[in-house]
Amino acid sequence: MKIIIDDKIPYIRGAFENKAEVIYLAGSKTTSEIVKDADAIVTRTRTICNEKLLAGSSVKFIATATIGYDHIDTDYCDAAGIKWTNAPGCNSKSVEQYIASTLMVLAETKKLQLKDLCIGIVGVGNVGSKVAKICEILGMKVLLNDPPRQRAEGSAVFVSLEQIKEQADIVTLHVPLNMKGEDATFHLANKNFFETLNRKPVLINSCRGEVVETNAVKFALENGQISDFVCDCWENEPDIDLELLEMTQIATPHIAGYSKDGKATGTLMSVQAISDFFGLGLNNWRPSGVELPANPIIEIDGAGLSEQDVISKAILHTYDIRNDDRLFRNKPADFEKQRGDYPTRREFPAYMVRTKNVNEKILGKLKKLGFSV
Repeated sequence: MKIIIDDKIPYIRGAFENKAEVIYLAGSKTTSEIVKDADAIVTRTRTICNEKLLAGSSVKFIATATIGYDHIDTDYCDAAGIKWTNAPGCNSKSVEQYIASTLMVLAETKKLQLKDLCIGIVGVGNVGSKVAKICEILGMKVLLNDPPRQRAEGSAVFVSLEQIKEQADIVTLHVPLNMKGEDATFHLANKNFFETLNRKPVLINSCRGEVVETNAVKFALENGQISDFVCDCWENEPDIDLELLEMTQIATPHIAGYSKDGKATGTLMSVQAISDFFGLGLNNWRPSGVELPANPIIEIDGAGLSEQDVISKAILHTYDIRNDDRLFRNKPADFEKQRGDYPTRREFPAYMVRTKNVNEKILGKLKKLGFSV
């Protein structure tokens, strides 16, 4: 058995030891000649798995260690009898952390009390549901929009996009990229979207670049249709619109899901999927060597601090989005390098919070966020 693995997939080396012949390659070097006699491919988004790569090969299974699978021609694979899988939700808690840091930085910069604000979450899957939980813990009014789920589950929990446009102070997008059909999301945030907003909200895009139309969001910023734009995902990555970069409140190079925990989970899901498909018996395998945070203990004296202040200190200790923003603005041409060389970021459960002068209510909220207290 032969497996081709993208050499940038973390923590996977040795997973298939004594189970298969393994070849590690940069995604860009994965060619039709190399995969010709391979049984499986473990990939990321930079390897385009289409007919050009796969035709005439013996590939039976493709696992991508990512949530997205736009790089896999699923129609071709289905027709060719090639099974495939992605890693849904693998980095959802990483994006949750990204949004939490964003909210705390916005609150600090704009002098906002989050408990007084309404947030509209568009797309309530693995990521959106976790973002909703965080926002509820922070005391925000939360509106949920997810048409597929609403059709399946009813309207008790979900609202229309129009209601979000009417009421939300912040709108955050967590939808997949669907190019067509009833639930198309390509250019969801377009000229009409911005023209029909009521409260000049902050818009956050950490899902897919093509969900927001670049020229439309620039016009919206120039004309006060939104107050601010926070952008992690861009059209035409890595050749992003530099004028839009200058206009954003917070800008990052598609790293919202780049915690070490999320990467390890994506790898785990891919290894287990291949193990299940080929009967390799690796169901107890776990990634090893996941880097520890530099400062895993968070000391907080809550004297004179509000609940939001205490929670903000904990969240920003784990991840302060302003550092990524600063680095990206200084060298936007290094978009891919900054992703490839992304430093260690661990999620909330990797941290212990030690407090004094902090009441039980706040400690309970820190525990709900995932911190050890």
